[in-house]
Amino acid sequence: MSELDPSIAALLKRNADELVPVVVQEADTGAVLMLAWVDDEALRRTLATRRGTYWSRSRGAYWVKGETSGNVQVVREVRLDCDGDTLLFKVTQTGPACHTGTQTCFDGKTLLADVQ
Repeated sequence: MSELDPSIAALLKRNADELVPVVVQEADTGAVLMLAWVDDEALRRTLATRRGTYWSRSRGAYWVKGETSGNVQVVREVRLDCDGDTLLFKVTQTGPACHTGTQTCFDGKTLLADVQ
Protein backbone atom coordinates (compact mmCIF):
# COMPACT_ATOMS: atom_id res chain seq x y z
CA MET A 1 0.00 0.00 0.00
CA SER A 2 1.37 3.43 -0.90
CA GLU A 3 1.32 6.51 1.30
CA LEU A 4 -0.30 9.89 0.87
CA ASP A 5 2.04 12.17 -1.05
CA PRO A 6 4.27 13.71 1.66
CA SER A 7 3.90 17.19 0.15
CA ILE A 8 0.11 16.93 0.62
CA ALA A 9 0.37 15.29 4.05
CA ALA A 10 2.56 18.17 5.25
CA LEU A 11 -0.21 20.66 4.48
CA LEU A 12 -2.87 18.96 6.63
CA LYS A 13 -3.69 19.97 10.19
CA ARG A 14 -5.37 16.96 11.76
CA ASN A 15 -7.45 16.74 14.95
CA ALA A 16 -6.42 14.64 17.96
CA ASP A 17 -7.73 11.52 16.17
CA GLU A 18 -5.55 12.27 13.09
CA LEU A 19 -8.66 13.18 11.07
CA VAL A 20 -9.57 16.11 8.84
CA PRO A 21 -13.20 17.14 8.21
CA VAL A 22 -14.42 17.18 4.61
CA VAL A 23 -17.25 19.36 3.35
CA VAL A 24 -18.76 17.60 0.33
CA GLN A 25 -20.33 19.87 -2.27
CA GLU A 26 -22.17 19.11 -5.51
CA ALA A 27 -19.83 20.51 -8.18
CA ASP A 28 -22.54 21.66 -10.60
CA THR A 29 -25.06 23.22 -8.19
CA GLY A 30 -22.91 24.23 -5.23
CA ALA A 31 -25.26 22.42 -2.82
CA VAL A 32 -23.57 21.24 0.36
CA LEU A 33 -24.27 17.50 0.51
CA MET A 34 -22.60 16.19 3.66
CA LEU A 35 -19.75 16.41 6.13
CA ALA A 36 -17.40 13.47 6.52
CA TRP A 37 -13.92 12.69 7.85
CA VAL A 38 -10.70 11.46 6.26
CA ASP A 39 -7.35 10.32 7.54
CA ASP A 40 -4.28 10.21 5.31
CA GLU A 41 -5.23 6.80 3.88
CA ALA A 42 -8.81 7.80 3.04
CA LEU A 43 -7.54 10.94 1.32
CA ARG A 44 -4.91 8.92 -0.57
CA ARG A 45 -7.60 6.52 -1.78
CA THR A 46 -9.88 9.39 -2.81
CA LEU A 47 -7.11 11.09 -4.78
CA ALA A 48 -6.11 7.79 -6.44
CA THR A 49 -9.62 6.63 -7.38
CA ARG A 50 -11.70 9.84 -7.53
CA ARG A 51 -14.32 8.02 -5.44
CA GLY A 52 -15.34 9.67 -2.15
CA THR A 53 -13.57 7.53 0.48
CA TYR A 54 -13.98 8.37 4.15
CA TRP A 55 -13.22 7.20 7.68
CA SER A 56 -16.29 6.21 9.69
CA ARG A 57 -15.79 7.29 13.28
CA SER A 58 -18.74 5.17 14.45
CA ARG A 59 -17.67 1.97 12.66
CA GLY A 60 -13.92 2.54 12.84
CA ALA A 61 -13.55 1.59 9.18
CA TYR A 62 -13.11 3.07 5.72
CA TRP A 63 -16.14 3.46 3.49
CA VAL A 64 -16.52 4.41 -0.14
CA LYS A 65 -19.61 6.49 -0.79
CA GLY A 66 -22.02 4.42 -2.87
CA GLU A 67 -20.23 1.11 -2.41
CA THR A 68 -23.34 -0.49 -0.90
CA SER A 69 -26.08 2.03 -1.79
CA GLY A 70 -25.12 2.74 -5.39
CA ASN A 71 -25.23 6.49 -4.62
CA VAL A 72 -21.73 7.09 -5.92
CA GLN A 73 -19.64 10.24 -5.56
CA VAL A 74 -17.17 11.02 -8.32
CA VAL A 75 -14.69 13.51 -6.89
CA ARG A 76 -13.96 16.22 -9.43
CA GLU A 77 -11.91 18.57 -7.27
CA VAL A 78 -10.23 18.56 -3.85
CA ARG A 79 -9.41 21.82 -2.10
CA LEU A 80 -7.72 22.62 1.20
CA ASP A 81 -8.89 25.61 3.22
CA CYS A 82 -6.61 28.49 4.19
CA ASP A 83 -5.80 27.00 7.63
CA GLY A 84 -5.12 23.49 6.32
CA ASP A 85 -7.66 21.98 8.71
CA THR A 86 -10.65 21.38 6.42
CA LEU A 87 -11.02 19.85 2.98
CA LEU A 88 -13.62 20.52 0.30
CA PHE A 89 -14.55 17.75 -2.11
CA LYS A 90 -16.49 18.95 -5.16
CA VAL A 91 -18.31 15.91 -6.47
CA THR A 92 -20.79 14.61 -8.96
CA GLN A 93 -23.33 12.77 -6.82
CA THR A 94 -25.45 9.96 -8.21
CA GLY A 95 -28.61 9.56 -6.13
CA PRO A 96 -29.08 10.82 -2.58
CA ALA A 97 -25.98 11.82 -0.63
CA CYS A 98 -27.48 11.23 2.82
CA HIS A 99 -27.85 7.79 4.39
CA THR A 100 -31.46 8.76 5.24
CA GLY A 101 -32.28 8.89 1.52
CA THR A 102 -32.37 12.68 1.13
CA GLN A 103 -30.34 14.51 -1.48
CA THR A 104 -28.32 16.32 1.19
CA CYS A 105 -27.64 15.65 4.86
CA PHE A 106 -28.72 19.24 5.51
CA ASP A 107 -32.42 18.71 4.73
CA GLY A 108 -33.11 18.44 8.48
CA LYS A 109 -34.11 21.09 10.96
CA THR A 110 -33.51 24.73 10.13
CA LEU A 111 -32.14 26.50 13.16
CA LEU A 112 -32.03 30.00 11.67
CA ALA A 113 -33.41 31.31 8.40
CA ASP A 114 -33.33 34.67 6.71
CA VAL A 115 -36.58 36.52 7.33
CA GLN A 116 -37.64 38.72 4.44
